[in-house]
Amino acid sequence: MELKRIFDIPEFQKKNYPKSDALSEKINGKWVNHSIDDCIENINKVSLALIASGIKKEDKISIISNNRPEWNFVDFGAMQIGAINVPVYPTITEEDYVFIFNDAEVKIVFVSSEELFQKVQNIKSRIPSLKEVFTFNQVKGASHFSEFMERGKTGSVTELEKIKISITSEDVATIIYTSGTTGFPKGVMLSHWNVLSDVIAARLLMPVGEKDKALSFLPLNHSFEKMISYLYLCYGVSIYYAESMDTIGDNLREVKPQIMTCVPRLLEKVYEKIVSKGHEQKGIKRALFFWALSLGARWDNQKSNGLFYNLQLAIANKLVFSKWRTALGGQLKCVVTGAAPMQHKLLRIFTAAKIVVMEGYGLTETSPAISVSRFNLDENVIGCVGPPIPGVEVKIAEDGEILCRGPIIMKGYYKRPDLTAEVIDMDGWLHTGDIGELVNGKFLKITDRKKELFKTSGGKYVAPQPIENKFKEEQLIEQMMVVGASQKFPAALIVPSANNLKIWCTAHGINFTNTKEMIRNEEVIKKFEQLLEDNNKLFGHSEQIKKFTLVPNEWTIADGELTPTLKLKRKIIEKKYEKEIAAMYTD
Repeated sequence: MELKRIFDIPEFQKKNYPKSDALSEKINGKWVNHSIDDCIENINKVSLALIASGIKKEDKISIISNNRPEWNFVDFGAMQIGAINVPVYPTITEEDYVFIFNDAEVKIVFVSSEELFQKVQNIKSRIPSLKEVFTFNQVKGASHFSEFMERGKTGSVTELEKIKISITSEDVATIIYTSGTTGFPKGVMLSHWNVLSDVIAARLLMPVGEKDKALSFLPLNHSFEKMISYLYLCYGVSIYYAESMDTIGDNLREVKPQIMTCVPRLLEKVYEKIVSKGHEQKGIKRALFFWALSLGARWDNQKSNGLFYNLQLAIANKLVFSKWRTALGGQLKCVVTGAAPMQHKLLRIFTAAKIVVMEGYGLTETSPAISVSRFNLDENVIGCVGPPIPGVEVKIAEDGEILCRGPIIMKGYYKRPDLTAEVIDMDGWLHTGDIGELVNGKFLKITDRKKELFKTSGGKYVAPQPIENKFKEEQLIEQMMVVGASQKFPAALIVPSANNLKIWCTAHGINFTNTKEMIRNEEVIKKFEQLLEDNNKLFGHSEQIKKFTLVPNEWTIADGELTPTLKLKRKIIEKKYEKEIAAMYTD
């Protein structure tokens, strides 16, 4: 069977890797499996129910939900009749919903919870196209998903098959609105073949197969998790949906997956939790823990650290890192990360601990994967995001911008041919907006966002991301944003790691009642001055941070300071802290 449309995937799995646990969710404390046959039956029911609801080819439906099998049923079911899924984040604002639903002219919305149902009800009167809202959970006063599915009972499967045959690989399968760090979101139109070509190319790079399981918790409306879920289903990897972000640790131990995807911030949180446990150890156990960490931080597959290092690392793996692997389920082969740069120190430590981190790079506009580090460590260079995936061309423009070409490039921005023309040139090259280089002519290295580069008043360009990522390797630094456009020097806003700072203050006899008190303490400020001095040595004079301000509260999605993929919304943070920033430049 040849894969031509995304909705061919379930039948492809049924033919090649029939699974009894194609999808799995936890209900009332027990894991409930959906076989691939059960999935196909539900997908067809969705298709027939949509037809009965008057949905036709190119009509838009939307899903706002946590990860769950119903998400997949609606997604595939819509595509089978040529309808276009416009998935959106549960965490965005009502105003963003209004913009996206009106721009896409969404007709039916599926939501998971009472909270999300209410959010849509609040804005429904402002969206003329929106006819119906269905909930996956039982919600008082709302139409339940089971009522929707009843509509398809009298539908014709023969008629459905005729519609499926009429849909081509070049038809639009989904419109994903980019969260964006500035301005209104843009609707990225992806065809069936855009996404499928990425899935087929990525298969060659996956270290897992039909006997393996994946734990899924990144939002399915994000292009990264959406594509990789198609990849799992396509090649027989069972998908287990985590209950929530808070239960990931428990779910890892229950499911024992071989693979999971993650954004770097979440892996940083895992690492911070492990390190805080290390601080609680006493005597020889504590010494062993931090000895193992220091060994891991020196790991490098591009050079040999010698026989003695390898022997020490083997001991560290047996005594310390084996406990990490057990805590993560004991079977985890690799973690695939994307959406933001990964700290080099963490890449080294996790890989030394026999959990390979495959760092990927891409955009919603590229379906999304452009390149990924390989599981084979010979093809995995720390600081690079791997070679491009098969079938994708990458080149570096004269100004350093990364350009990309291939079947993964979007059809364009919905209703915005002007914006499409700005990013895709006459030769088909997509201008990514990222700055990078090809190390050894092969391994792609991202150095910064083109739009985030700024120039000091002395005319020197500063790339904030590499500086921020290096500083964030410090245990006392949770988040950081470098500022300094048109100023004499770079400065920084720093959010300390509250837990680690409490430990440090307690160890140094510093009394405090809250984070605000801690960051005003002279000894604490001196400690951060020392961290600044130590890390500044790694950068050129014009990139060194001359001043900093400690801020007490972590930046969050809810407060509008981070995108749903946890990128800094720099303009919003700058506006919020304009007084503090101005003070750093007042002599």
